[in-house]
Amino acid sequence: MPTVRDATLASATALGLTTWYGNPGSTEIPLLADLPDHLRYVLALHEHSAVTMAAGHALATGRPVLVNLHTTAGLGNAVSALATARLNRAPLVVLVGQQDRRHLAFEPFLTGRLQGLAGDYPVSVHMPLRAQDVPGAVARARHEAAYHRGPALVIVPMGDWAQEMDDTELAAPQTLDAATAVAARQLEPLVALIDSARAPVLVTGAGSDSDAAWDAVVSLADRLACPVWQEPFSARAGFPQDHPRFAGFLPAGRAGVRQTLAGHDMVLVIGAGILKQFHFEPGPLFVEGTVAAVVTDDPGEAVRSPARLALVAPIAAACAGLADRVAPRRPPPSPPGTASSLSPATGPWPSVASEPSPATGPSPPVPRGAAPEGIRPEDVFAALGARLHPDTVVVEESPSSRDALQAMVPARHPLGFLSAAMGGLGFALGAATGIRLADPRRPVLAVLGDGSAVYGIQALWSAAHYGVGVLFIVLDNASYRTMNRLVARQGKAPWPDLGGVHVDGLARALGCPALTVSTKAELSALLDEVVPGLSTRAEPLLVNVVLDEPPIVP
Repeated sequence: MPTVRDATLASATALGLTTWYGNPGSTEIPLLADLPDHLRYVLALHEHSAVTMAAGHALATGRPVLVNLHTTAGLGNAVSALATARLNRAPLVVLVGQQDRRHLAFEPFLTGRLQGLAGDYPVSVHMPLRAQDVPGAVARARHEAAYHRGPALVIVPMGDWAQEMDDTELAAPQTLDAATAVAARQLEPLVALIDSARAPVLVTGAGSDSDAAWDAVVSLADRLACPVWQEPFSARAGFPQDHPRFAGFLPAGRAGVRQTLAGHDMVLVIGAGILKQFHFEPGPLFVEGTVAAVVTDDPGEAVRSPARLALVAPIAAACAGLADRVAPRRPPPSPPGTASSLSPATGPWPSVASEPSPATGPSPPVPRGAAPEGIRPEDVFAALGARLHPDTVVVEESPSSRDALQAMVPARHPLGFLSAAMGGLGFALGAATGIRLADPRRPVLAVLGDGSAVYGIQALWSAAHYGVGVLFIVLDNASYRTMNRLVARQGKAPWPDLGGVHVDGLARALGCPALTVSTKAELSALLDEVVPGLSTRAEPLLVNVVLDEPPIVP
C-alpha cells in the first residue's frame, strides 16, 4: 500500500511541482529523505531567501513552485517574503512542517501555532484533518496558487508522511482550467464609455505584463491614438516602455495625477486598481468630469477602484476585444517618453580599450567625494541602458534611485522590470536568482542599494552554489538614503549611516565573486566585459559601486 508521502510526491510530479525551494528542519526530514532524483531541491540559507527565489522562479515561468518551510521558525522567518509574493502575484505551494499530530495536544518541542501565522497573505491555508488527506490538500493548493496567483499553505504533521493511503479519491481535480475569452456583450458597456470620450488615456499596471497583454494593449492604444502611462509604484511594466506611445510614470500623489491627466476626460486603467498612492493627499484623483474605468483579472483590484465601470476579465482577451470594437481615432503627435528627459551624468564614457579591466580583483577604497570621476546613480543607469540586451530582466530594489533607473533603463520585453510590490526590502537578490534558475538563457540584472542588499544577502550563497549567472549591481551610498531623505523634511535622523558595511566582502564570504568600482572608467570597463556575456554566464557576480552623492541635510 503506498504511503501518504508516495501519493503526495506522485501528485506533485503530475502537477508539475518538480522544483522545490527550502531550508530544511527536523519536522521535514520524513518528507525530504531520499527525495526522488527527478525532484530538484534548491537549498536556501534562510527561509526568506527560499521564498524570494521561489517567487522569482514562479514569476518567470508563470507556474506554481513548491517551497518547504520548517514549522514556526521557518514560516515566521518567511512571512514578509510570503506577503511580497502575494502582492507580486507569485503562485507558490508552501509545505510547512509541524510536529506529529499524535501528540500535538501535549504541545511537544517544535509544535507550531501555524494556521494564522502568515495572516491574510496566503490565498489559502490547509491543515488536513487526516494524514490521508495530505495529497489532495497539496493538489488543491497547487490549483489555488495558480488560480489566485499567490502562496497557498499546507501544514503537514511530520508523522503523516509514513501513514498508509486508503482508496479515498483526492479532493482536487487532476486539471483546473480557466476561461481565457471574453464575450462581446461583456465589452459593450466599456466600448460605449470609451467611444463617448473626447480624449481617453490608458494607465497600465503589473497585471498586463505578459506577451499577449502587451500586444493587446499596444493595439488598443494605437486604435485610440492615445498615450499610455504606468501606474505609480508598479512592480512590473504593463506596456513596452520604449514604445512611442509610452508617456512615463504617474506620480504617486493625487495632485500630481490630477495635473498629469488633466487633458483627458476618460481614464482606462488596465491591470491595476485605481490608483496606487503613497503619502495621503486630499482631493480627488481626477479633475471634475473625468470618467474612470478598470480592466483587471483581480477582483480585489476591481472592487476597491472608484470607477464608473470595472470589468473583471482576462486582460489580454479583454483588451484585444476592445481594440477590435472601439472606434478608431486620428493620431495626434506621438507623446515623448521619459528617458530623454533625464540627462545622463557627465561623461564621456571611456571605452574598455582605454582602461584596464578591474576583473582581476577589487579596487582599493576611495574616500567619498575624493574621486575625480565620482559615480552617481544616473551614471550607472546610463551605462547599463547603453549596453543591456533588450530581453534583460532588471530586478530593482534601490528606492532612492528607482525613478532614474526606470527612466533610463526602460523595460522593452515582458518581465523586463520587476520589484517588490509590498515595498519591503530583501526581495531582489533572491528573486533575480530564482528567475535565472527558471530561465538560464535570459540575462538577469539586479540593481539594489547597499541597505537593501543586507536584507536578503543569504541568497548569494544559493546563486554561487547553483552557478546562477546573475549580475548584481549594488549602489553603495553607505546610508539608508530614502529614509534620510524622508526624515530630513521634518528633522534629524536618529540612526547612523551604514559606513563599514562591505557588501562585496559579505558576497565573497558566501562564495559569490565580487568587485568594487569607484570611478566611471572602472565601471565602464567592467560592464563592457561582463554585460555581453550575461545570457551565457555560469556564475554570479556582485559589483559594489561606490557612489559619490551629496549628503542630505535636514
